[in-house]
Amino acid sequence: MMFNYKFFKKIYFFLILICLIIGIGTVGYIVIEKWNFFDSFYMTIITMSTVGFGEVHELSVEGRMFTAFLLISCFGIFAFTISSLTSYIVGGEYRINLRDFKIMKKMKTMENHVIICGFGRVGKQVARDLLQFGIPFVIVENDEKTIEDEVKEGILFIKGDSTNQGVLEAANINRAKAIISCLPKDADNIYVVLSAREIAKKMVIVARATEPTAVSKLKMAGANHVIMPDSIGGSHMAALISNPDVIEFMDAIKVQGHNGGINIEAISFNELPVEFQNKTIGQLEAKRLTGVTIVGFKTPNGEYIINPDFGIEVVPMSQLFVLGSAEQIQKLNTIFGINQN
Repeated sequence: MMFNYKFFKKIYFFLILICLIIGIGTVGYIVIEKWNFFDSFYMTIITMSTVGFGEVHELSVEGRMFTAFLLISCFGIFAFTISSLTSYIVGGEYRINLRDFKIMKKMKTMENHVIICGFGRVGKQVARDLLQFGIPFVIVENDEKTIEDEVKEGILFIKGDSTNQGVLEAANINRAKAIISCLPKDADNIYVVLSAREIAKKMVIVARATEPTAVSKLKMAGANHVIMPDSIGGSHMAALISNPDVIEFMDAIKVQGHNGGINIEAISFNELPVEFQNKTIGQLEAKRLTGVTIVGFKTPNGEYIINPDFGIEVVPMSQLFVLGSAEQIQKLNTIFGINQN
């Protein structure tokens, strides 16, 4: 833990300073008094520590002057070291460096995770939902105070500017499965999307847009999905007036799904065991066996079919969408041998 110079360079500096003084003292006695290495080293140590032991050999005038110089130097260095180390530890810098070092170690083994750029209102909501779904993620945030306020929850943070490609690489973007850019400025989100797409060609990129004009630019930059939180929020509020029952039902699916209520899950062709692949929806008998309802089907061409017919065959590159309670979904996963995150 203590062998990373980047995070603990102050401690290394003080250790190197002390070793330098020991080296100067040892060489000084060898040159001035013509002593052997061990006697010179021992004399340097007892001089630096001021333990009061007698001299190893009788000192010459030059040797006494050198010893006086060594004593004065040691007092000054020790006073500076103690003062600086106290400030380093008590001031919190050591704690921050230790936290960053632990995060760096975890990041080295992290893969198939989500990178959240920005931890404002939108970023915090994204993090809360990913936590409930059990999806691993790391947050890139430039505001130290925000990190300090939230780090107690055990969330992985990387302090830095999301528009900096080096920071994204520190978040293991090469091994991440998705990146969500929630920065408040559209220009910054566009830059993050461009950087991410350059590094990871096949990564799923979700970006936030504030102005409608930024939507097309973000998609051109490489974003798979562009979300306008303000627009969605306004549409949602209007829909609660025009179709309140429908919207409340949809909210129950989206919000309660990971809390034991109504749930909707996507099942891809590859997630099905071999014996259930290339069968029709009717042959799967999902409703009879588990109670879930297959409410949607995505064809290999990307077309969505609502309430698919039982005769539709589940083929490669297709997906099923099932609706049911958390217990029914779990039963489906167990019977069909599906590993859902």
